[in-house]
Amino acid sequence: MKTAATTKKELMINAQLDMKKVIEDLNLSDREKLALTCRILFDKGHDSGIAGQITCRAEQPNTFLTQRFGLGFDEVTADNLMEVDHDLKPLNGEGMANPANRFHTWIYKEHPEVNCIVHTHPTHIAALSMLEVPLIISQMDTCGLYNDCSFVEHWPGVPVGNEEGILISKALGSNRAVFLAHHGQLVTGKTIEEACNLAILIERAAKLQLLAMAAGEIKALPADLAQEAHYWVSTDKRNKVNFAYYVRQALKKHNDCI
Repeated sequence: MKTAATTKKELMINAQLDMKKVIEDLNLSDREKLALTCRILFDKGHDSGIAGQITCRAEQPNTFLTQRFGLGFDEVTADNLMEVDHDLKPLNGEGMANPANRFHTWIYKEHPEVNCIVHTHPTHIAALSMLEVPLIISQMDTCGLYNDCSFVEHWPGVPVGNEEGILISKALGSNRAVFLAHHGQLVTGKTIEEACNLAILIERAAKLQLLAMAAGEIKALPADLAQEAHYWVSTDKRNKVNFAYYVRQALKKHNDCI
């Protein structure tokens, strides 16, 4: 076996290179990716009536795509997504955005590296948020959020004001996720794929945490190994490969969305 003496670091690097060479990216527009993300998250338990917002930056500066207020995640299509400015005004004058999109504008303003935001109230995140405890990452599959999730301990009320936008944007800091007590979750991504994956991951992490807390005391991961796992699952190509799998799942039920 030629790789019997190859180091773990080398094997990880080689695997990443192989992913880039062997697996092709999906040929989808941002509108299609965002609509698919809505359907994917609906199927993954992120539905909470008309609560929650998904946005991504649009081509024009200080504008973004989002779902129309009043539509559930399972009703979003690439065609009925709307483009709004940072005052939440639709560029074509039709429909309205969720008023809570205001805190998205603050994140986009203060975090230029962010291109997509997902905010939802899935069941396990919502349940854990009631305990006013931070999200604990202590299982290999959820290491994408290790040292990468901020915690807002005090509920500031309905997030439709600039105050809440400033608070949440500041809390995010250099992390990709925020866990909001008595509220829900928010994840960000440089790409739509990254944000979609993190939204699914944070709900799974909350579910595992609740199960573990009910059974006993949660034990910490070795920091160096957890950080290594964080890197392993957080590359751009890994996000695209993972997202492609979720797309295939969604299109079996929701081929009308694109």
